[in-house]
Amino acid sequence: MTDGAVTEAARVLVAADKFKGSLTAVQVAERVTAGLRHVVPGVGVEALPVADGGDGTVAAAVAAGFERREVRVTGPLGEPVTAAFALRDATAVVEMAEASGLQLLPDGVFAPLTATTYGSGELLRAALDAGARTLVFGVGGSATTDGGAGMLAALGARFLDADGQPVGPGGGGLRDLATADLSGLDPRFADVELVLASDVDNPLTGPKGAPAVFGPQKGATPEDVEVLDAALTRYVEVLEKAVGPRAAEAALSPGAGGAGGIGYGALVGLGAGFRPGIELMLDILGFTEALGRATLVITGEGSLDRQTLHGKAPAGVAAAARAAGVEVVAVCGRLALPPEALGRAGIRRAYPLTDLEPDPAKCIAEAGPLLERTAANIARDFLL
Repeated sequence: MTDGAVTEAARVLVAADKFKGSLTAVQVAERVTAGLRHVVPGVGVEALPVADGGDGTVAAAVAAGFERREVRVTGPLGEPVTAAFALRDATAVVEMAEASGLQLLPDGVFAPLTATTYGSGELLRAALDAGARTLVFGVGGSATTDGGAGMLAALGARFLDADGQPVGPGGGGLRDLATADLSGLDPRFADVELVLASDVDNPLTGPKGAPAVFGPQKGATPEDVEVLDAALTRYVEVLEKAVGPRAAEAALSPGAGGAGGIGYGALVGLGAGFRPGIELMLDILGFTEALGRATLVITGEGSLDRQTLHGKAPAGVAAAARAAGVEVVAVCGRLALPPEALGRAGIRRAYPLTDLEPDPAKCIAEAGPLLERTAANIARDFLL
């Protein structure tokens, strides 16, 4: 922008995701706003926290004006937990991580073979009970690798072993699967729109499937990954007998491997459609309208790296802003992308907190104040 006084029409849109482990997307927006106004007190700032379908999706919807609803459901280890979904008119935003997420596990405790998505099914049912006719189902951040079998069981499906008994919880239980019966699924899903919002386009099984790619971050050993991959392969075979060839086709579909395969369960059992999470969430949150009011967009997330370019929130925000001709800068904890990659993504410049504090542990612990200082630098560079 021009030297001298602040451009009177300057209006900044802060559309950033969370800094995982340190700041929620709402807190990021608050800190950036404070930093900008420290340098330019009168600047217009609009905050629109964003998410890509993973943990933080419900919070982003609530920040955009949805009503927060809470319900008791079954957690990933089988214990009761309080989970939330967001509701506005007849649209619900449901985040599987609220019921079945890694953040619900005690520190250092993993259950790669037995963690269940049962509570995610209960959460979807609660949204239907609240009157939702459109369900935006954010899938990511899961503790589970059960192919959505637990979710479908909560909604009326039956998964039985050779003795006619229900299989055990989690992906490991699917090793014993002999028959599947989806006839008891909640009939309301035939009359509602269910859309998977995910930044993951992996298939269900194989070298790029849910167990191989995401199992280790859920505590799965190489042996566990083999067990889970074989169990999910068995799951597909049994479902193929129950519902026909679409079961095998869906296993290869983009999004099937999302959140430990819960995407697959939603595609096969609930008639879900799939859209990239950030694209769908920007629609739901009213991003296009907010972008029309902005002269500068600030996006970001904890780590700007190669994963960012594959469907993460900052890439989606930057692509939409570039198409509208609005300049974009990014904030992040750490930066692992060269300037040319940022440029191709539509990001003019990135501001990592490590520029101010090279110690990563301090960056995480002091992320809020550091982000305010970073935003003040953005204001000096782009608003003065």
